[in-house]
Amino acid sequence: MKIFKKTLVILFYALLLFLVLLFLWKPYLIRVLRYRTPNAETYKIFPQEISHKSDSAFHFISAVKQRNDLDTLHVLDGDNHSIPLKTYLKNGQVNVFIVIRNDSILYERYDKDYSDSTLTSIFSGAKSMISITIGEALADRSIKSLNDKVTQYIPELKSNPAFEQITLKNLLDMKSGLEFQDALGGIVKAFFSDEAKYYYTNDMKAQLMKVKLVNKPGTVWVYKSIDPILLGWVLKKATGKSVAQYFEASIWKKIGAEYNATWGLDQINGLTNTASRFQVTAIDFAKIGRLYLNKGRFNGKQVIPEDWVNQSVNIGIEKPASAKGWQKSAHHYLWWIPQEGDKGDYAAEGMLGQRLYVDPKTNTIIVQFAGHGAGNYPYRKISRYLSALPFSYPKG
Repeated sequence: MKIFKKTLVILFYALLLFLVLLFLWKPYLIRVLRYRTPNAETYKIFPQEISHKSDSAFHFISAVKQRNDLDTLHVLDGDNHSIPLKTYLKNGQVNVFIVIRNDSILYERYDKDYSDSTLTSIFSGAKSMISITIGEALADRSIKSLNDKVTQYIPELKSNPAFEQITLKNLLDMKSGLEFQDALGGIVKAFFSDEAKYYYTNDMKAQLMKVKLVNKPGTVWVYKSIDPILLGWVLKKATGKSVAQYFEASIWKKIGAEYNATWGLDQINGLTNTASRFQVTAIDFAKIGRLYLNKGRFNGKQVIPEDWVNQSVNIGIEKPASAKGWQKSAHHYLWWIPQEGDKGDYAAEGMLGQRLYVDPKTNTIIVQFAGHGAGNYPYRKISRYLSALPFSYPKG
């Protein structure tokens, strides 16, 4: 019995020593262990930079009568069950759901302590925001060409041969070829994943300097955080401004933002996490949708080049690198663009059901903030229903 107890004590201290060494080796794992899957509030543990609101806010029109008939509109959930939208929103712990058509708010639902002005993390929706900002940097010639090598803007990366042939377009296409382990495959894999590492580390530069190349740049699409984070670093180097400062001056103040937005850093004066830490209110997120719906114009002034908008949300003759869901959404220029059926709509999408959906055919914008989302893709059905246009989900 004494030997058994002694063995347990030895094992306990060995495990303790292992954990101490592990956390000394990879200190960000302490955050991973403490916070696990981030929620809409987790961004607050990191330093923030502000993109300040516009001096003159734009206001959507509030419809005299809300479209309450949407409550009973049947949509498919993640299990392909047909349920009323009201149930869909409840099952997905949807905190905000706003439907705007022709600049009029037709339908809005809020849960808990949320309103249209609640600042929320949109996670991977941040990727679409850095795409917009890169387009503007190309327009003002801060960035010369998407064919430029990333090392042209970040000379520090020349010490790592993995970056020698990577272009800005490779990063925008998520075809850098850089190694990245996602969080799928169980608790242990998620704990040690690159997804967790790049979200929770306080030194993204150090992590990026060590990354390996596993595919020839431009050949293999892999959804990952590294590429948009590198684009944020490029933007900072190219413009001499932080991502928050450049976004504020070139976009945020120009589209009538009513509230400040924030960008999460890895450390004070560090790199911006342009892959997953942009915080915005629902009503201002809708204004990004309005900017793109109007081909980059705001109240008659061109904020983003129309050509960049068209490039970003139209895949053209390119072969889709991905096909997500029944709508077979392709990931292109850090936006999600459905390829199934009547094309033309697109979305910025983030973990846990954060969505900005835009349908030019019906002049519709939908914003959703959620606790986990109910799955599937009800937005096109909603937009077509409001416009009295036919819609049917694909069979099978």
